[in-house]
Amino acid sequence: MTDAELIRAARNDPDAFAELYWRHVGAVNGYFRKRAPEAGGELTAETFAQAALSLHRFRDEAGGTALPWLYGIARNLLRRYFLSERIQSDARRRLGMPIRSYELDVDAANDRVDAERYAPALAAALESLPTAQRRALELRVIGDLPYREVAGSLGCSEVAARIRVTRALGTLSRALKGASL
Repeated sequence: MTDAELIRAARNDPDAFAELYWRHVGAVNGYFRKRAPEAGGELTAETFAQAALSLHRFRDEAGGTALPWLYGIARNLLRRYFLSERIQSDARRRLGMPIRSYELDVDAANDRVDAERYAPALAAALESLPTAQRRALELRVIGDLPYREVAGSLGCSEVAARIRVTRALGTLSRALKGASL
């Protein structure tokens, strides 16, 4: 089905609108992430909410695709967003209030959830490493030291420090692939 056909069907069938959403959510979200990354998710959701409310106004002027129509909605929302942000920022400056974002970073939250799930398996895998490898890994990855300093701390050559870190990472990778999470 073309987008135009989906939109006609979506007036009575929510599944048709869901199909339209899945076809274009990546493109619309990418549009916002380039222009307003702090509000991309919210603006993407609002674009599709506005589209759902205005299905009856869609005119097939692009050979069956709805993307130009969605971009038009997105462009209007983005313009209003920037206007609102400018007004709010001006007001905060006049009042001497700090300007900071309270937008939820979904990717960072997902990374934290994944890290929490991996924590027990990672701790066990770290414990199983030979002491020299574990210490080299801690200095390099957690301590963020250059290999020269890792080698100095361990009393070995830089090549030996690199080998220890590489082996430790390989062992951890294999251990975590088999971990039940």
